[in-house]
Amino acid sequence: MTASWKALLRTPEGMVLVAGLALSLALVATLAMSAMWSVGYARLLAAVIATNLVFGRVTAMSLGYAAGLDDVTVVLANLLVETILVLAFYPLLVLSWRQLLEVKALRPSLRAARAAAERHRDPIRRYGLIGLFIFVWSPLWMTGPVVGCALGVLMGLTMRVTLTVVLAGTSVAILGWAVAMRELHEQAARFSPLGPLILCATLVVMIAGGYLLRLRSSRHPGTSGGKRTD
Repeated sequence: MTASWKALLRTPEGMVLVAGLALSLALVATLAMSAMWSVGYARLLAAVIATNLVFGRVTAMSLGYAAGLDDVTVVLANLLVETILVLAFYPLLVLSWRQLLEVKALRPSLRAARAAAERHRDPIRRYGLIGLFIFVWSPLWMTGPVVGCALGVLMGLTMRVTLTVVLAGTSVAILGWAVAMRELHEQAARFSPLGPLILCATLVVMIAGGYLLRLRSSRHPGTSGGKRTD
């Protein structure tokens, strides 16, 4: 690290990072308060949050509905997690590229996000902000808020524009998936009481399989696969 924390926090990116950390603390405090009210509810909420971080929003929302959580809880939990990811990842990405801050533990993730962004930069740039919005909203592999932030930087967009477009795309995507997953779980429940759990487990297996294919592809360039980097 070539700059002090005090100097970094004075930058716009540093202020965004502080906001992300503050929101993270608020989320932890919410989980703690929920545990005082209902340990079971807090565990379910924590499970949804952890699932989003590992497997993405679709599986996390499926788990929330399978566990019987209401729409507001499922949407807000996932929206809060991905907002924190954006507010934390964007400044870390920019500061690391400027060689002002180095977080060794995040180095592989930052490199993967940048590599994914560079692959998509040219086609997305043709459509400008609309292209970036659709990219973040899209449920396809290697899309989402984290790579969207990297794309915004590579496209030369300002921090305010990048964060606005990425957060807007994320919010619309989560709301859309909430409607879709609620309907899927209701349909699955009509076939069997275990239908929602089977649906959730299927998503986990599919995404885990994608992880393994992506890992194999990285070790053997002749193969193909996909991995969630956001």
